Amino acid sequence: MAGAKNHQYHILPPDIWPLLGSLSALTFTSGLVLFMHRESMSGWPIVMGLGIAGLIATFFSWFSKIVKEAQAGDHTPVVQLHLRYGMILFIASEVMFFVGWFWAFFSFALFPNELVEVIGGQFPPKGLEVLDAFDLPLLNTLILLCSGTTVTWAHHSLINGDREGLKKGLWLTILLGALFTCIQAYEYSVAPFPFGTNTYGSAFYMATGFHGFHVLVGTIFLIVCLIRTYKGHFTPQQHFGFEAAAWYWHFVDVVWLFLFVAVYVWGGWGAPIH
Repeated sequence: MAGAKNHQYHILPPDIWPLLGSLSALTFTSGLVLFMHRESMSGWPIVMGLGIAGLIATFFSWFSKIVKEAQAGDHTPVVQLHLRYGMILFIASEVMFFVGWFWAFFSFALFPNELVEVIGGQFPPKGLEVLDAFDLPLLNTLILLCSGTTVTWAHHSLINGDREGLKKGLWLTILLGALFTCIQAYEYSVAPFPFGTNTYGSAFYMATGFHGFHVLVGTIFLIVCLIRTYKGHFTPQQHFGFEAAAWYWHFVDVVWLFLFVAVYVWGGWGAPIH
């Protein structure tokens, strides 16, 4: 009885993946640095490729263990509570990440005279054509709003024990997320301004591009949840994996609304439309 478990916490055994994940992240960022100095340094594709491969392996193996822990009943109410705390802190860090891009965009837009040597004291730069906010961007906004509705439908179906509603809601959300990504890729292909030639283009592509990356990651999260649903995972009482993915998806929706209003509508106001 001396070694009997008398608490609700799940004590994790020693694991190599946190160390490998850290080394992979270091390798990946080192590859990015080499890429930025590729004119004088070579070998960046190998370094970056090794980093990406290590990160993918870490995510797959680490998350697989978390899924197995959930199925084994190790995610007690106390453990689920702290997993929620962790997800909330992660989303909070993501919020601050996007605050940086919004800060840069508003700095360029509100104080253009401080960058007169770069953009001629005007924002958007004089003569630059912008994308029509009420064309593809508005369509993508409606798509993401609809996807927020479908993922909520899936969540409520799960809580009420409706497995078919859960599957249909996830399928629709995934398809809407993929459609959003395709439309944004097309938008980039026809955009009248490139990346890096002026502050408007740089801020636009960094803010919307990172959001697009988050949509892609969120879509992968939901695909994993769909696969787990078909395997019989998740119950109305224990479904943190799905709940975390839904929270992340709603975060992506809200960020896009701010991007649409600030970058597309307000940021391009008064500029010639492409």
